[in-house]
Amino acid sequence: MNKKVLWGSALAFILIITASALVLSQFRQAEDTSDAARTHSPHSSIQSTLKEKSYTSQAVIGAIGDVLLHNTVYQDAENGGAYDFMPMFKDVETFLQSPDFMIANQESLPGGAHLGVSSYPAFNSPYEIVDALQKLGVDAVTTANNHTLDKGAKGALSAISHYEEIGMPYTGSFKSQEDRQNIRTFNVNGISFALLAYTYGTNGIPVPQGQDYLVNLIDLDLMKNDIHKAKELGVDMVVLAAHWGNEYERYPSDNQKMLARELTDAGVDLIIGHHPHVLQPIEKVTTKDGREAVVIYSLGNFLSGQDGELKNIGGIANVTVQKVIDENGKRITFPEISFQPTFVTQSQYKNYRILPLDAAHQSGLVSFPEEEMVSHVMSIEQ
Repeated sequence: MNKKVLWGSALAFILIITASALVLSQFRQAEDTSDAARTHSPHSSIQSTLKEKSYTSQAVIGAIGDVLLHNTVYQDAENGGAYDFMPMFKDVETFLQSPDFMIANQESLPGGAHLGVSSYPAFNSPYEIVDALQKLGVDAVTTANNHTLDKGAKGALSAISHYEEIGMPYTGSFKSQEDRQNIRTFNVNGISFALLAYTYGTNGIPVPQGQDYLVNLIDLDLMKNDIHKAKELGVDMVVLAAHWGNEYERYPSDNQKMLARELTDAGVDLIIGHHPHVLQPIEKVTTKDGREAVVIYSLGNFLSGQDGELKNIGGIANVTVQKVIDENGKRITFPEISFQPTFVTQSQYKNYRILPLDAAHQSGLVSFPEEEMVSHVMSIEQ
């Protein structure tokens, strides 16, 4: 055999072996890389799962002040034996519909015209005011105030009957002890909350014996027990309406501040205050367990027949609530609070209208500018 041929064959054989070795080496490296990727993938999956379990939700809870219908207001709404309050709210309707959940304080008892409508000192309002609030976007009413028993048990129960007939959630006065024990809870954008309401008193009108459920009175032991029960329901937060303070005082009393501290430390996250009939500041507090809470001391009058500029300035508070759930647990915060001041205007006790305060000021109807009232209310750091 030719030596050149032998040498060429040998060389070819060596080249084939070398190439095969290189291919095998690359294949093993690829396998190692694939194994490494497979080894890493469970860790990536865990991280991904943790991220997927992180949850953030946000909702805006709105609140307005006292709806207190004096005779001049309901007489202005009267039309052929019925009552139409809708025109009074026309200029603020969009503000009322803006929050995800709107709460109103129905101060004058809406016991219905069949009981006889009446004004100060013992109020009874037409059912139609509640109908109007519902059409305007109000989602719940608080009913514990100093006028709850103005028409006795009959009036309170008549109002409750109408709330239930139209499907308006209410809290603060109840038709039975069983009804009172049914804590009102709501879920808005994945944030659940309980709504409670209490009043300092009933203008000296005694609560009928055996019917304590007709109105919730401010009693710290009672309130703390209700807060505890609400927490046991598993809600994310507790909202409480307090009818408290001193009439026509623009700053909270020591008693209001004491109650605010006791209630927020007991588990309340948002307090909505009423009764002074003028605006009082909003405050952010840190509770003893480190939670953030908001106290709205007074929202003033939203609709009433009272005289005087400050008594006719009310507004809409919007509290943004954020719930975060992650590997550190659950927390509720309040990243934004805003306030839209309003003004009740009328001409010779007719044509009652609720206007944005800025519009009323620009029209020369009120001397207080919007900036001044917002500054008074929003005297908090955000």
